[in-house]
Amino acid sequence: MTDRAVRIVVVDDDSELRGLLQRFLVGHGYHVRAVDSGRALDAALMREPADAIVLDLMMPGEDGLAICRRLRNAGDTTPIIMLSARGDPIDRVLGLEMGVDDYMAKPFLPRELVARIGAVLRRLGPERNLARDGTVAVGPLRINFAAMSVERDGACLDLSSREFALLAALARSRGVPLSRAQLIERALGRDAGVTDRAIDVQVGRLRKAIGDDATNPRFIRTVWGVGYVLVDGREEP
Repeated sequence: MTDRAVRIVVVDDDSELRGLLQRFLVGHGYHVRAVDSGRALDAALMREPADAIVLDLMMPGEDGLAICRRLRNAGDTTPIIMLSARGDPIDRVLGLEMGVDDYMAKPFLPRELVARIGAVLRRLGPERNLARDGTVAVGPLRINFAAMSVERDGACLDLSSREFALLAALARSRGVPLSRAQLIERALGRDAGVTDRAIDVQVGRLRKAIGDDATNPRFIRTVWGVGYVLVDGREEP
């Protein structure tokens, strides 16, 4: 664990509560980003990993449970603390079954949220986070999300911003196949207007940029009927 501030993302469609929690958590030494939807959360996580997510249950469109299910299905293990104003025990049960790490009923004391965040991080340990220092190693590749840089065996690779976005999306779900639609959404945005064929071309360029063998790729493998998966090069297809 480095001595940098713990990174928290607060997701709540209530702008007043969102701002209150952000100010309070910043006052306790956390680095906090506050967003209003699952889509905004995806964008925030693409720019920089989080150490924990504070997620509201009741939101229009994609609610907290759906967001949690989607993140967990994609292999994202970032600790999640769910907030709910309904106080229904079934919400707590469903949340825990979907991978929520803690649950708080509204209203609550902000100091309790600080205590819950600390307890979750201590209980789960650094291994649950994608990369406490903003980097992740996959085989010979070292991917730095904050610097948007990639090294292979210590040598810096020259990737375009789009190539890096694709690699980052695959790295966040490493070992878990992503469909072409998921790659488009996570790397380029839902409104990018990119076709499945264009993603195949971009993946081909990314393989070349990281020195992967296009005819027998070791790292970015094709999962027929699904999409692509990033592995460390030692796993069997």
